[in-house]
Amino acid sequence: MSLPALTAMVVGSMVGAGIFNLPGRFGVATGPFGAIIAWIVAGTGMYMLARVFQFLAEKRPDIDSGVFAYAKSGFGDYAGFLSAFGYWLGSCFGNVFYWVLIGSTLGNFFPYIFGDGSSPIAILVSLAGIWTFHFMILRGVEQAAFVNTVVTIAKIVPIIVAILLMIFAFNYAQFSENFFGGVGMPEKSLLLQVRDTMLITIFVFLGIEGASVYSRFAKTRADVGTATILGFAAVLGLMVAVTLLPFGAMPRATLAGVANPSLAGALEVIVGRWGAIFVSVGVLISVLGAYLAWSLICAEVLFAAAKSKDMPRLFAAQNPNRVPANALWLTNIVVSLFVISTYWSSDAFNFMLNMTSVTALLPYLLVAGYGVLVARRGDGYEATPRERGRDQIFAWIAVIYTLFMFVAAGLKYVLLVAVLFVPSTILYVWARREQNVSLFTPVELVIFGVTVTAGLVGAYGLLTGTISP
Repeated sequence: MSLPALTAMVVGSMVGAGIFNLPGRFGVATGPFGAIIAWIVAGTGMYMLARVFQFLAEKRPDIDSGVFAYAKSGFGDYAGFLSAFGYWLGSCFGNVFYWVLIGSTLGNFFPYIFGDGSSPIAILVSLAGIWTFHFMILRGVEQAAFVNTVVTIAKIVPIIVAILLMIFAFNYAQFSENFFGGVGMPEKSLLLQVRDTMLITIFVFLGIEGASVYSRFAKTRADVGTATILGFAAVLGLMVAVTLLPFGAMPRATLAGVANPSLAGALEVIVGRWGAIFVSVGVLISVLGAYLAWSLICAEVLFAAAKSKDMPRLFAAQNPNRVPANALWLTNIVVSLFVISTYWSSDAFNFMLNMTSVTALLPYLLVAGYGVLVARRGDGYEATPRERGRDQIFAWIAVIYTLFMFVAAGLKYVLLVAVLFVPSTILYVWARREQNVSLFTPVELVIFGVTVTAGLVGAYGLLTGTISP
C-alpha cells in the first residue's frame, strides 16, 4: 500500500459516522466556548497519541499490527491479549453503530419501515449488508482497500459542501449569543460541558491507528507514521469546522434538537429539505466506507494476534486471497448478533457509540505507555538520541489524556466493558494451552483478578438494574 492508500485508510477509518453527529452532540453538551476547549483537549491528546504511533513505527519497525503488539511487547502476554480483544470488540461495537445509523438515516425518509434504526426491517437490511461486505472482503484485502480509497474521496465531498454552505450562512451575532451557552439551555459548569463532549471526540478519532494496523502492507515503513499525521490533521480540521459553524447559523437550543444524523438536520435548518437529503446520501456512503475499513481492521487484529500466538491459531488461517477468513467469519457473526440485540435496546444509537469509545481506551493507554518505555530505554534511538526526550513528553501526555478519558467516560461504561472482558479469557486460555505454557505471571494474575472483580460488579449492576444499557 502506498502513502496515499495508507492515508486514505486513516481518513476512511476516522471519517465514518461520528463526524455527521458532531453538531447535535456538541449542541446538547456545550456552546462554542466549551467546544473550542474540548477540541483543544481532544486534539492535543490525540495528536500526542498520533505522534506515539509515528515514532513507534519508526523506532520499532519489527513490530507489525501495532495496536496490540505494542502492548504485548511492553507489558506482557495477558496485556497484549486484553489489548487485542478490546480493540477487536470495540471495532465490533463500532460496526454495529454504523448499521444503526444507516437504519436511522433511512428512517428519516421511511419512518414506518426503518424507525430509529432498530426495527425488524432495519435489522434485516443490516444483516444483508454485513454479509455482502463479508463475501466481498473474502475476495481480497487489496481490492477492498482500493474500494476504501475511492469511497473516502466520495464521502468527503458532502462534508466539504456542508461546510461551505454553513460558512455562507454564518451569522456572527448568532455565534456570539451561543458562545457561552446560549438561550434556553440548562446551566452547567464549563468542566461538565467539556466532559460531556469527551466520548464523542474519542469516537470520531477512532481509526487514527488505521495505518499502523496495516503496517505489514506498507511499501515503505516510514509511510506509516506520515500517513497517521496527515490523516489526523485533515480530519481534525473537518471536525472542528463541522462542530463550530452551526453555532453561527441557529440558536443552540435548535441545534440540540435536530434529528440524527445531526449534520443533515442542521443543514436542513439552513437551506431546507434538500440539504438533509444531500447529507444523508453522504452519510450512507461514508458509513459504508468506514464499515469496510473497520471490517478489514477487525479481521486483521484477530489474525495478527493469532499469528503471534495471543489468540487461538484457528484465526491465523488465510484463504487463497490472503484474507484472514476465520477471523472475518467470527467478526461478522459477533456483529450480526449485536445488531439483532438492538431490537431490545432503548437507545442503541448512543449506547453503541459510548461502548465503542470506552473499549478503545485500554489499547490506546497501553500504546501510550509502551511509547514511554521505548523512549526511556532508548530502543531504536541509536542514530537520533536527541529525539528521546521529545518522544517521552509526547507519550506521557498521551498517557495522561487516556487516563482522563476513563474518568470522563464514567464508571458505568468501564464496568460494562469489564463484563465482556471476563468471558474472553476462554480465548486466552485456549491459546496458552495450544502452546503448552503457563497461563499467568504473578502480576498478570493480579490484573486478571481485578478484571474479574470489575466484571462481577458490572454483571451485578445489570442484574439489579443499577446499571442500565
